[in-house]
Amino acid sequence: MAGCAVLLWTAGCTVGPDYVEPEYELPDAWENAAAEDLADSTGAPLVSWWSAFGDTLLDSLIVQAELGSPDLAAAVGRIGEAAAYRRIAGGDRWPLLGLDGTWTRTEYATGGPGGALVELGAPNPNNSWEFGLGASWEIDVFGRVRRSVEAADANLSASVEDYRDVLVTLYANVAAEYIRVRTVQERLVYAHDNAESQRETLEVVEARLDAGLVPALDVARARSNLANTLAFLPELETLLEKARNTLAILVGLMPGALDARLEWNSGIIPAPATELALTLPAELLRRRPDVRRSERQLAAQTARVGVATADLYPSFSLGGNLVLQAAEFGDLGNSDSFGWSLVPGMRWPLFAGGKIRGQVQAEEYKTNQSLAAYRRTILYALAEVENSLVALRQEEIRRERLNTAVVASQESVELVHIQYLSGLTDFQSYLDAQRSLTNQQDNFAISSGLVVGNLILLNRALGGGWTLEDPVPVVNPPVVAQTPAGAEEEEEVDR
Repeated sequence: MAGCAVLLWTAGCTVGPDYVEPEYELPDAWENAAAEDLADSTGAPLVSWWSAFGDTLLDSLIVQAELGSPDLAAAVGRIGEAAAYRRIAGGDRWPLLGLDGTWTRTEYATGGPGGALVELGAPNPNNSWEFGLGASWEIDVFGRVRRSVEAADANLSASVEDYRDVLVTLYANVAAEYIRVRTVQERLVYAHDNAESQRETLEVVEARLDAGLVPALDVARARSNLANTLAFLPELETLLEKARNTLAILVGLMPGALDARLEWNSGIIPAPATELALTLPAELLRRRPDVRRSERQLAAQTARVGVATADLYPSFSLGGNLVLQAAEFGDLGNSDSFGWSLVPGMRWPLFAGGKIRGQVQAEEYKTNQSLAAYRRTILYALAEVENSLVALRQEEIRRERLNTAVVASQESVELVHIQYLSGLTDFQSYLDAQRSLTNQQDNFAISSGLVVGNLILLNRALGGGWTLEDPVPVVNPPVVAQTPAGAEEEEEVDR
C-alpha cells in the first residue's frame, strides 16, 4: 500500500493554470518635457532621497519613524500573519499524527445485554485501557496542496511588498509634514514682520494726526490694516499645531512631543536641488512596492484557481492506527494487546449541483479582477510620476515669479513710504503697497514649501526609500498573555 502511495505521488499532476507574470509594453521615456529638466544622473539617489535636503533634524525624524511608526509596526505584523498562514498551508504536505488514550470502567446490568457475559465469567465491573497512535495523510495527486502553498508563498511576498509600500509612504509623509511645519513657520515670520512694520506705520500716522498733517481716516485705515494682519496669526498658529502633532504621530510619539525640537530658531524651508536620478518607466515596475504587491496578489489568486480545480478530481488519502488495548494497565505491553489498522481512501464528488465548477469560475473571475487591478496600478503609477514631474517644474516657475514679485513689492513699499512722507502720494497707496507685500511674501513661502513638497511626492511616486538588498523585518511572535510569576514556561511543540 505504501508503494501505491508513492506511485500516486510521483505520477500526480498540478491542475489549474501555471502563473506567468504579465508583460506590459511601457513607454521608453517620460512623456512630459519636465523630465528632461529634472533628470540628472548625479542627483540624489532614490534610496535616500531625503539626504539631499541637508537637514539633520529631518534625518533624525526619518530614523525615529522607522523605529516608532504604528503603521510600520502593523505592516510588520501583516508579514508575520502571512508567514503563519504559509506555515499552515505547508503543513498539509505532511501526515497528521495524533495520540489518544482512554480508560473505561463498565459495570453490566445482569438483566441487560451484558448479563450473558457476566454469566460466562466476565469480570463485572471491568476495566478497559486503550492507547492509540493515529495518522492520516492526503496524497496530493492533483496539486491542491501545492497550489495552496503557491498561493501562500505569493501572499507572503505581497505582505513584504506591502511593508515596503508603507515604508515608502511613511518616509514621504514624514518629510512632507516636516516641510509643512517649516512652511507655516516661515509664513509666521513674514506675518510677524509685516505686523511690526504696520505697527510702526500706525505710530507714524498717529503722530502725523497729532501734528494735524493727516486726517483721522488715515489712522483708521492703518489700524484696520494692522488688525487684519494680526487676525491672520491665529490661523497660522492653528495650522502649525496640527502639522507638529501630525508629524509626532507619524513617528510614533505623543502629540506635542516634538514641539521643542521643531522650534523655528534659525531653521528655514530646506531648498534641495530638484534634479534627481530619474529612472525610466520600465524601472517603475521594479521600484514601486504597490506595483510589486499587486503582481504578487495576482500570482496568489491564479494559484487559487488550481486549488478550486483540484476539487473536480478524486482525492486520495492514507490513514492508519496503532493501538494498545488491555483490561489492565499493566498488560498494555503484552504482545496480545497490540493492534493496527490501515485505511487507504478515495473521495470523488461526482455530482455537486454545479457548486465545484461554480467555485472554479468564481476564482477565475477573481483572477481577471486581479489582472485588471494590476494593470490599473501600473497606469496610476505612471500617471503619478508624470503629474509629479509637471507639478514640481511648474511650481518652480511659479516660485521664481513670486520671488520677483516680492522683490518688486519691497521696493514699492520703500518708494511709496518716502513719497507719502514727502506728501507726494496719499496714504491709501501706501496701504495698498503694504498689503501687496504681505500677500506676496505669504504666497512665496507657500510656493517654496510646495516646491519641496512636490519633490517629495516625485520621490514617493518613483518608489524611493528602499532597495531589494534591504533585509525583511524580523517578525517576533505575538505576546497573547504574560506568564504568571513563578510559573514554568511550557516547551513549544510544533503542531
